[in-house]
Amino acid sequence: MIHYVKLAYRNLGRHRRRSILSGLALALGTALLLFIAAFFEGEMRSAMETTIRLNTGHLQLQDADYDPDKLSVAWEYLIEKPEQVAAQIQTLDAVAVAAPRLIANGIVSAGDEAVGVQIIGIAPESKANDPYRDGLVEGQFLTAEDRDGILIGYPLANSLGLKPGDRLSLLVNTANGSVDEQVFTVRGIFSTGTTAYDKGVVFLSLAKAQVFSGAGDRASLIFILLNDREQAEAVAAAIRTPAYQVKTWRQMNELLVLVNDFSNAYLAVINLIVLGVTATVIVNTLLMSVFERTREIGILAAIGMKRRQIIALFLTEAALLALGGVAFGGALGWALSAYFGEVGFYFGDLGMSAQMLMQDRIYTVLTLEAAINLILTAFVITLLAALYPARMAARMEPVEALRGK
Repeated sequence: MIHYVKLAYRNLGRHRRRSILSGLALALGTALLLFIAAFFEGEMRSAMETTIRLNTGHLQLQDADYDPDKLSVAWEYLIEKPEQVAAQIQTLDAVAVAAPRLIANGIVSAGDEAVGVQIIGIAPESKANDPYRDGLVEGQFLTAEDRDGILIGYPLANSLGLKPGDRLSLLVNTANGSVDEQVFTVRGIFSTGTTAYDKGVVFLSLAKAQVFSGAGDRASLIFILLNDREQAEAVAAAIRTPAYQVKTWRQMNELLVLVNDFSNAYLAVINLIVLGVTATVIVNTLLMSVFERTREIGILAAIGMKRRQIIALFLTEAALLALGGVAFGGALGWALSAYFGEVGFYFGDLGMSAQMLMQDRIYTVLTLEAAINLILTAFVITLLAALYPARMAARMEPVEALRGK
């Protein structure tokens, strides 16, 4: 084996520039694929984690007749005594957070500007609200006793020209089908880094939202976060009753799960295309080597080298090219992924719906599994592609090869 490696290394060194360029082509292809894989992984992780954290949770407990698309606050669609229900769910070991939320449609107006928003009544002390508490950029967070304050997103505050202490009017559809309007004070301004979400929601304390909307001691849903999201089905089965419906994060994010599956298939196609192109470069290099070394191949065959040994020699050359290419490409792809995993790509408001929230900045995530799979695939495809020129060399008749120039 060492003999083959020495011969292969010598043969590649005959045309060092061509060999380096061929290896470089494979390296760049490998690095590109690693970076694309890291980008897709970061994008889908960001979308899923952001959507769960801000919008759906891992589970939602709702009244059996509740329709999340209508956001009705009519009593027959709401959960009675939601804080007691949330406290019972919170006792389960798998549950990290269970918090009641009341959600209604409304309109915010300040000056001559008016914007349709989703009004969310929250229990301010709950850890479910950490994304807004940690993302506070101005002012202060709500308290359970606050009956005059409102929390708004930075994009909404910017468009309406509001700052903490300013007043705004909020209109809501009430439980009896009428409309109510009250004036609130901007208590704080938050940013979750997701413009599409931040510009369309406002927060009140749960008690104030219940009074304002006429919902009484009721809530639209119980927002549940788990210690392990893979336990969602088991927890859902434990808390489901005829009076309530329980939706898991998979059910609430069917579109996102479908997009994730599609992105994996799309990524596989990209991998085949890029690796096919880079493998073609390797094949071209070895074919040129075959034609240039026709007499040498004839001499090797004439002195007794068997066909399988000639094939092994050319495959060893391909393996050395592949090894150098994927090693350099792997290092380059990892470095790019690590860099953009820290600084990210800023895309701004992508205009996504609440069903698929995505942060304004996407950070690449290169998993060990993806890196190993891509590197091994690149190496194997290169060797498979090298079989053609290797077999061509092995099939040469010694007499005809010796006559070659």
